[in-house]
Amino acid sequence: MNPAVKPLEGIKVIEFSHMVMGPTCGAVLAYLGADVIKVEPIGKGDNTRRLPGSGAGFFSTFNHNKRSLAVDMKSEQGQALVRRLIGQADVLTENFRPGALEALGLDYASLQQEFPRLIYCSLKGFLPGPYENRVALDEVVQMMGGLAYMTGPSGRPLRAGAPVNDMMGGMFAVIGILAALRQLQSTGRGQLVRAGLFENNAWLVGPHIAQKIETGAAARPMPERISAWAIYDVFDTADNQQIFVGVVTDTQWQLFCEVFGQPTMLADERLATNAKRVAARETFMPTLRSLFRALTRAEAEAKCSQAKLPFAPIKRPDELLEDPHMLSEGAMTPITFPNGERSALPGLPLEMDGIRFNEPCIVPRVGADSEAIAGELGYGSEEIVALLGEGIISCDSSPVAVAR
Repeated sequence: MNPAVKPLEGIKVIEFSHMVMGPTCGAVLAYLGADVIKVEPIGKGDNTRRLPGSGAGFFSTFNHNKRSLAVDMKSEQGQALVRRLIGQADVLTENFRPGALEALGLDYASLQQEFPRLIYCSLKGFLPGPYENRVALDEVVQMMGGLAYMTGPSGRPLRAGAPVNDMMGGMFAVIGILAALRQLQSTGRGQLVRAGLFENNAWLVGPHIAQKIETGAAARPMPERISAWAIYDVFDTADNQQIFVGVVTDTQWQLFCEVFGQPTMLADERLATNAKRVAARETFMPTLRSLFRALTRAEAEAKCSQAKLPFAPIKRPDELLEDPHMLSEGAMTPITFPNGERSALPGLPLEMDGIRFNEPCIVPRVGADSEAIAGELGYGSEEIVALLGEGIISCDSSPVAVAR
C-alpha cells in the first residue's frame, strides 16, 4: 500500500449526526481516508460540543478528523447548498430522530431518484419492528437488552464504562457502507444501509443467550458468574494497587505455581485440572490473595510476565497517555483541541500493510470549513460573502471552550 494514499481516498461523506453513534461511523471512515463533511446548525453548531461531565470528550473524540460546514438548513438557500453537496457525495450518514431529515426532504426516499448512486446510511436506536420509532440511548438499550444486567450484580444493573453500543453500532454502519460501496461497483446503484443500537446490544449478549439455550440455565451477572477458569480475578497488592491475573490452562497453572513458589498446590491432585480448580476455588483462593498482598504490583507483574500469564494492571483511562505501548509510533493520534491544547487520543485500532492511519488532526471549530466547501461546490467569492452576510453559512474563527 502506498502510505500517501489511504484506502478510502476520494470518497466523500456527508454527515448529519450528533452524540456518538453517527460520529463514530464518520470518524472511522475519515481515518481510512474519506473526506467527511460534518453538517452542523449555524451558530453554536452541534449540541454535543457543549456536553458537560462524562460527555465532555465526545465531540473531540469523534469529530477531530472531519471538516465542519455550518449552514441554515431551514432556509431555501441553505437547502440548495446542502443538496448541491449531496450531489457530490458518495455516502450520506445520519442519526437524528426518526422523521427529522424527512421534514427537510433529505430522507432516502426523497433523494434516491435524484441521486441513484448515493449510499444513505441511517443509524437509529432500533431497526424496523415494534420499537422502530422509540427514542434510544446507549444506556437505554443496555438496560433493555441485558447488557446492564450482566455487568452489575443482581438487582443493580450497571451500564458499561464506555458508550460501547454507540461506538460498535457506528462500526457496524461502516461495515455496511463498505459493503454497499463494493456493490456499487457492480450494480451502479446506491442503497439504504441501516444500523440499530438495540440490535447491536443484542449481538453483544448473544453468547449469554446461547448459554441459556445450551445449558438450560440463564446466565448470571458477571460479578456472580461461575467462571470458566479457576483463576480469573483482580488481586490487591502490597502497595494498594490492583492487578488482574488469568490462569486459563493447566500448563499455565504449572508455570504459575513454579514461578510464584507454590509446590504444594502444584502437587495437590485436587487442583490438577482447571475443572477441579473451579470446583475447589474456595479452598485455595485465600492463599493466592495473601500471596499477592505480599507483593507490590510491579513485583506481581514481573512474576506474571516470567510465567507468561495473561495479566493487567488496573488503570484509569487517562493513564493510557503514559502507557509505553500506547506511546509506540502510530498508536495515538496527535490532536489540537478546541481550547488550543495539544495532546493525543487513541487512534484507529487497525493496521494495514504495516501502516497506521493516525495522523495529526484538529477538532474543527463550528463551520471552520464552510467557505472552502462552498467554493468547492462552485460558489463564487461574492456569493460566499453574501451567504455569510445573510447568515446562510457561518464560520466561527474563535476557539470553543471545552465543557468541564
